[in-house]
Amino acid sequence: MNLGNWTETLARACARRPWLTVGIWIAAMALAVFSMITLLGGALVTDARPTNDPESMVAMDLMNERLGIDNSEIVDEMVIVRSTTLTVDDPEFQNVVENIYADVSALGPDVFLGGATYYMTRDPSLVSPDRHTTMFPFNMPFEADERMDEIYAIGDKYAGGEFEVYHTGTAAWAADSMKLGEDAASRGEAIGISAALVILAIVFGAIAAALLPVALGIVAIIVAMGLTGLVGQAMDLTFFVTNMITMMGLAVGIDYSLFILTRFREERQRGLSKMDAIGTAGATASRAVFYSGLTVVLALTGLVMFPLSIFISMGIGSILVVFTAIIASLTLLPALLGLMGDKVNAIRIPFIQRKKDTMSYEKPVGFWAWITRVVTKVPAVSVIIAVGLLLFAAVPFLDKKSGMSGINDVPDYLRSKQGYIVLQNEFHVSIDRPVTVVIDGDINSDKTQAGIVSLQEQLAADSTFVGSQVVPYPEQNMAIIYARLAGDPMSQQSMDSVSMIRSEYVPQAFDDNPVRVLVTGDSAHMVDFNQTTSDYTPIIFAYVLALSFIILILAFRSIVIPVTAIIMNLLSVAAAYGLIVLVFQKGVGVGLFGFIQVEAIETWLPLFLFAVLFGLSMDYHVFLLSRMRERFMQKKDNAEAVSFGLRSTGRLITGAALIMVAVFIGFALGDLVMMQQMGFGLAVAVFLDATLVRCVLVPATMKLLGKYNWYLPKWLEWIPDISLGDGQHGPDTPETKAEKKSLSDIPETVPVEEED
Repeated sequence: MNLGNWTETLARACARRPWLTVGIWIAAMALAVFSMITLLGGALVTDARPTNDPESMVAMDLMNERLGIDNSEIVDEMVIVRSTTLTVDDPEFQNVVENIYADVSALGPDVFLGGATYYMTRDPSLVSPDRHTTMFPFNMPFEADERMDEIYAIGDKYAGGEFEVYHTGTAAWAADSMKLGEDAASRGEAIGISAALVILAIVFGAIAAALLPVALGIVAIIVAMGLTGLVGQAMDLTFFVTNMITMMGLAVGIDYSLFILTRFREERQRGLSKMDAIGTAGATASRAVFYSGLTVVLALTGLVMFPLSIFISMGIGSILVVFTAIIASLTLLPALLGLMGDKVNAIRIPFIQRKKDTMSYEKPVGFWAWITRVVTKVPAVSVIIAVGLLLFAAVPFLDKKSGMSGINDVPDYLRSKQGYIVLQNEFHVSIDRPVTVVIDGDINSDKTQAGIVSLQEQLAADSTFVGSQVVPYPEQNMAIIYARLAGDPMSQQSMDSVSMIRSEYVPQAFDDNPVRVLVTGDSAHMVDFNQTTSDYTPIIFAYVLALSFIILILAFRSIVIPVTAIIMNLLSVAAAYGLIVLVFQKGVGVGLFGFIQVEAIETWLPLFLFAVLFGLSMDYHVFLLSRMRERFMQKKDNAEAVSFGLRSTGRLITGAALIMVAVFIGFALGDLVMMQQMGFGLAVAVFLDATLVRCVLVPATMKLLGKYNWYLPKWLEWIPDISLGDGQHGPDTPETKAEKKSLSDIPETVPVEEED
């Protein structure tokens, strides 16, 4: 099967039956909206669960199996009541606390699973040293975080005057985080769409042409959201999946349509009929979109391989929206072009682009031709400077600390953070997510009892903890030690304490004891996640690199292009890593950008960015090199092919990159630190990729390599010829037939010498 003919045939078929194609997509969108309304909400969860069996999960499963305790389904919340004038001993204070407790408990078992106030237990730990503050902890189902507004409303009813009422806990934090994520998505959509319209209007010089790619991006997002609702019926998906769909949908959906639409307009300027222009765009730009999109999808499958639900969710969401964007670009866009024809140039913008300037890149003049001449005049120096800058930017990554953002890393205006601050100041404890030590065995033996005492003594001497409690279950041959943390469970100090318990405290306390001792809790989950990330990173890197190498060989029938492309993409990703550490961990420019400085970079971020950026970077590489190879197959002049490729796609790639940067920055401007890191990293990498890599490294490297850019060893000539940029597309006129015959007589793997 000739892939070029396939994409051209598809484009022509959709353009000939535009209303049928548009009708199918309208029906798909209607079904997607129905799925979003009825299914999507129930498919999203806020927790992230590992799918392998780390120690922390083994301990959780053991507790659930033996005792029916599943801490992943039950979370601890706290209501804190404070008065500057009254103490807990005043009747009015007691009355307010008891009324709040009664109202919260009245919400029923869907929200309230039990708790106790100071007035019920007289537990002194529930009262601050100055007796002006009390807290009452209560249990609630994890999924009840969706009803935190009701709990907040109860507190607000009694706040004011003499009393301040605060809330904090895992569910409150999860609810606030989800709200921040939704706000980031809304802001990203607004900024991304607005920036895209402006940039596209400048690129095309016409409003109608600017609206089409944005519309295609929105279609891809809606359909992908509907598909996500269906997938969510088979598995739980974390709520970040919607952020990923929106972000990736705007980025690639607009990009893919932009490249195809530009080629259509170019071919119309050459004098081709509407249908032939659609066919040629289908055989060239659509084929490049298919390859680049396939590369993105396969790179994103690396995320699905990772045994954590949040990675799997984001991978699935991204794959669905990229796949939908590819299909929409290959089918819906040709249909719309078939309906609109030259009306895509309607509502021209004065002074931005004149019709006669559209084909100016056919001659080696202009800014992009000048860039090529400057870079290729001293290619070795250009390569050294570009590589040096990228490596210099990557250096801070060597000091990276891994972790997960916790309640310390959210803005102070959030309800959960305000309550956490009061909890720390008044009670010197964290939210009640203790490190949990599970002892499985004969807990009545003297050796086990001595081990428990020894472990508690070591915990008491560790300033990370503020006390521990032993709960024995002799009939189940089990005991549990709950060690309360003084700080954020997600802090580096808390995670270090878990490692200390496992590596030193437990071996010392239970030396030569046959019992099994396991450590779990939020901090332990994070430690295990870090280890899993370390284990899977080389596997996923190798997987993505291997697939990319294979796809690029098929796309360009060259063994050199894949190697140089992979090296360049790795450099831009490494530079993005280093700049993330420089800004977020070291605090350089944090105030300027409005970001939050943290002590550690999200553990999952480097692997996530690698999979996403490697795919996105290949977009530009494929689009640029496809035009270069197409020109090379026509002219057999490497220098001219490089110059033509850059000057014919430079404006386009820059516009596409600016759109992506705007979309990603829009997400980074939210107050959720993980979204800040993700958006900033993606934006920086795309910017570097579209400037240093595409404008400097690519032309300089191709100048140095010359004819060897297109080298394919004879032992690989068996590879099916489904390559890009073969110059064989469009209608069969006598001239094009002659050109195709002359091209077919020249072996692809033995290019002629370039001309200086």
